[in-house]
Amino acid sequence: MGAFNFLSFIAIACVIWSIVTAIRITMFLDRRGLKTPGPFWGFYIFRNLGDYRKTSIQEDGKIGPLYYQYVIPINVALFCALAALGIRSLAK
Repeated sequence: MGAFNFLSFIAIACVIWSIVTAIRITMFLDRRGLKTPGPFWGFYIFRNLGDYRKTSIQEDGKIGPLYYQYVIPINVALFCALAALGIRSLAK
């Protein structure tokens, strides 16, 4: 179960990183006048991600770092979670 626990830990850590980054993206957009309704920020993450991408390109000419700090960890979390489930199902 060592590999399962390791992959599960990595997946959970990546999800936490993505949640923190989503909050930072929302704060970035709020400072620029693009408000997100408080209790619904989770539902607006994909809209906020697109808005962040457009806003950062307009301001700096390139995609901001928070975009990749959300996209990469959430994909790593998905991969690790699927790998952990695969390892667990093979162990039985």
